Amino acid sequence: MEAVAVAVQVEELTSGASGRIIPVFKNLRQSIFSYESFRKSLHLIYSFFVWILLLISRRHRISSSAVATPPSSPRTSSSTLRRRKFGYRRDEEDTMRRRALAESIEMVVEDNSRCQWTTSLFFGVGRNALFCRSWFPVTGELKGIIIIIHGLNEHSGRYIHFAKQLISCNFGVYAMDWIGHGGSDGLHGYVPSLDHVVADTVAFLEKIKSENPGIPCFLFGHSTGGAVVLKAASYPHIEEMLEGVILTSPALRVKPAHPIVGAMAPIFSLVVPRFQFKGANKRGIPVSRDPAALLAKYSDPLVYTGPIRVRTGHEILRISSYLMRNFQSISVPFFVLHGTADRVTDPLASQDLYNEAPSKFKDIKLYEGYLHDLLFEPEREEVAQDIIDWMEKRLSARHQENANGCS
Repeated sequence: MEAVAVAVQVEELTSGASGRIIPVFKNLRQSIFSYESFRKSLHLIYSFFVWILLLISRRHRISSSAVATPPSSPRTSSSTLRRRKFGYRRDEEDTMRRRALAESIEMVVEDNSRCQWTTSLFFGVGRNALFCRSWFPVTGELKGIIIIIHGLNEHSGRYIHFAKQLISCNFGVYAMDWIGHGGSDGLHGYVPSLDHVVADTVAFLEKIKSENPGIPCFLFGHSTGGAVVLKAASYPHIEEMLEGVILTSPALRVKPAHPIVGAMAPIFSLVVPRFQFKGANKRGIPVSRDPAALLAKYSDPLVYTGPIRVRTGHEILRISSYLMRNFQSISVPFFVLHGTADRVTDPLASQDLYNEAPSKFKDIKLYEGYLHDLLFEPEREEVAQDIIDWMEKRLSARHQENANGCS
C-alpha cells in the first residue's frame, strides 16, 4: 500500500520544462480544427490583444503625465529608482540564498579519501558569477575531463552520483550552473539569452583547457544543456579543443504547445521577458520511472518548479530551431542517448541528428521505454557506464589516429 501511495503522490511531479514547451507529434485526434483547440486559439488571441491594449493604454498615460509633469520630477524619478533598487535587492537576496544552498550540498556520496572536490565562482562573459563544482580522483593517471552542462531548471549538484562513477574510472569532472540556475547569479529560472549560456560554456571550457594542458576534454549536456553544448561544439575553434560531446535527451525540434504561442513568443519575450507563462504550465510529463528520483528532484529547493518565464521559453524555441537548420555543420565527434518513451524532448530528432550530421565519429543509443532524465532512471548506472565506455572508445580511436599519423 505504501508503494502505491508514493506512486500516486509522485504522479503529479513533472519536468521543469515539460507541459510548458513540448515537442509536437502529429496526432490527428488533436487537429487544430477541433473545438477545444479552436477555443484555446481564441483565448490566446484574446489575451494577445488585451496585452496590446494594456501597453497602449500605459504608454498613453505615461505620455499624458509627461505633458503635465516636468520630466525631471524628483518624485517620479525617486519612485522609479526605489522600485529598481528593490528589484535588484530582491534578486540579489535570492541569489545569495540559492548560493548558500548550493554550497551546502554534500559533494561526495561515500569514501571522501578517493575524491578531491572543490566549489568556486566563475565569471562569465556578462561578468555574472556562475557557481561551479569539480571532482578529481586522488590516485591514478587522469584519462580525461568531462564538463557537465545541466538541463533547464535544474543544477550541477544533481550530478554527484554521475561524478562519482566518472572519477572511479579516472575521469576528472567539472560542472557549471547556468545563469539563473543553482548557485549562479540571476533571477531563478530566468535565462535572458541561451547564446550567453553558450558563450559562458565556451569561456569555461577555455579556462579548464588552460589549467589542464594536454588533458583530453569532453562536453556533456542534458536536455536544453545538450542544445547548448551542441551549438558551442559547432564552432570550428571549439571543436578543435574537444575530444567529443555527449548529449542525453537533447532539446531538438522543440515546438510550442500551440502554433499561436510560438508566433507570440518573440513579442512577449521583448515586452515582458520575466513574465511567468502560467497558461503553458498545465499538467506536465513524468521524467523518470523512479519515484524516489522524482520526489528528490521536485523537493529540491534549487530546482525551479514555477511556470516557465517568457524569455526563457522563447530562447529554447530559438536555439532548437537553429540547431535543426544546422545539423550539417555538426562535425564534432558525438554520442547521443535518448529514451524512446521521452515525451519532453523528441527521440526522433536525436535520430535525425545522428543521420544528418557529417561527424566521422558518432554513435547513438536509444533506450527502449526510458524517459527523459536518463541519469535518474532506475538503470542510471548502466547509462553512465555507456557514456564512460564511449569516451574510452573515443580516446582509443584518437590514440590510434595519432599512432598512424606518426608511422
